[in-house]
Amino acid sequence: MSSSPLISDRGLDDVFAWRASGPVSVRDFLADAHALAAQLPEGGWQLNLCDDRYHFAVGFVAGLLAGKVSLQPSSQSPETLQRLAADHPGTTWLADKPTELPGLSGTVFPDLATLSRPAVQAMPQVDDAKTVAILFTSGSTGLPQPHHKTWGKLVQNGRAEAAALGLLQHPQTIVGTVPTQHSYGFESTFLVALHGGCRFAAAKPFYPQDIVAALQAVPRPRMLVTTPFHLSALLASDLPVPPLDLVLSATAPLSPDLARRAEARCGAPVHEIYGSTESSALASRRTLDGAAWHPLRAVRLEHVGDTTHASGGHVEGRVPLADVIESCADGTFLLHGRHADLVNIAGKRTSLAWLNHQIGALPGVVDAAFFLPDDADDADGVTRLAAFVVAPSLDAREIMAGLRQRLDAIFLPRPLVLLDALPRNNTGKLTRQALQALYAEKVPHGHG
Repeated sequence: MSSSPLISDRGLDDVFAWRASGPVSVRDFLADAHALAAQLPEGGWQLNLCDDRYHFAVGFVAGLLAGKVSLQPSSQSPETLQRLAADHPGTTWLADKPTELPGLSGTVFPDLATLSRPAVQAMPQVDDAKTVAILFTSGSTGLPQPHHKTWGKLVQNGRAEAAALGLLQHPQTIVGTVPTQHSYGFESTFLVALHGGCRFAAAKPFYPQDIVAALQAVPRPRMLVTTPFHLSALLASDLPVPPLDLVLSATAPLSPDLARRAEARCGAPVHEIYGSTESSALASRRTLDGAAWHPLRAVRLEHVGDTTHASGGHVEGRVPLADVIESCADGTFLLHGRHADLVNIAGKRTSLAWLNHQIGALPGVVDAAFFLPDDADDADGVTRLAAFVVAPSLDAREIMAGLRQRLDAIFLPRPLVLLDALPRNNTGKLTRQALQALYAEKVPHGHG
């Protein structure tokens, strides 16, 4: 039976995290985790709902030490959490503040100073084959789809991503705008700290002024783990951004224009991570170096018909991917959008991602998304796309005029709906369910 350390290549007195009160050593972090583990209720499953990144980290490790598996759903709606609890009897929750979940017991994260903290003299070892987390995606049915993560694979995951980003040689302090429960935040702010030599900030800032304050509170070298949505808002704020050493983005395509402006403003290269909850992180690239993605070490891609499968390295098993992928002779690959995003109208093909890029590039457009509704065919059998746009200084006529310069007429949106904001979730994503609900609310039935 093989095992791996809880935290790799770190001395007990090295800095592991930054809280509002200052730096926390590996030794103190482990003492906090052991102390919390003794307070957790019985049960094999734990919903870790903590927003504070330090609380999440202590709770995750405390649960691991207490023999619990961390349940990490993509949604924290009461309905989703209660459904997961029903599927995992004995589930308890851990949260920063009191949480009302009928029928579910839990723990409010305690004041660590009040707990009896043991003296830590050695690094705990964890069985590589042990399932320590289950991450969930929402499938097309809306039901959470579980993906089991074993300790050994998570260790490899953190090290592979850190290696791809140059962090093993040059560790940094991580400030993240994304939740740690989400696969991207889990891997790029937590696993990279556990096994990539980095430190992380406890804060989870959302608004530009909070992001700036969180960056100012930690020393260089420092990196920002974020999304195109948060990055765009930060640059639009005109606030002075503290110098950075790396910016990492995921969850949605990042335009070269936004990457160029971010690099100029932050003084740091902007990289992207590609992956999924099912597969974990698979590849990285510096956006301004071109469209090609570089697979993380030991990751293999195999094409079977129209489907690409990922395996090897830290990937759990052999995972079919939802994206259209073209492998290149030099070992890199190109992404051509998700299978579900491909649009074919009257024999002409495009992707929703490409359409979103075109509308988002129009001057004056703050946010936008095309949508192919379930009832996309009009009375004449012609498929019609819809588009939702946030553009305070423009009217629909001006936006359509701009789109006519960029798109084939058959892909122009009918209707185009102007909004004050799009219903993005806390990772900046627009789910199909949210867009479907918006379409049902804003578009008259039978619109053609």
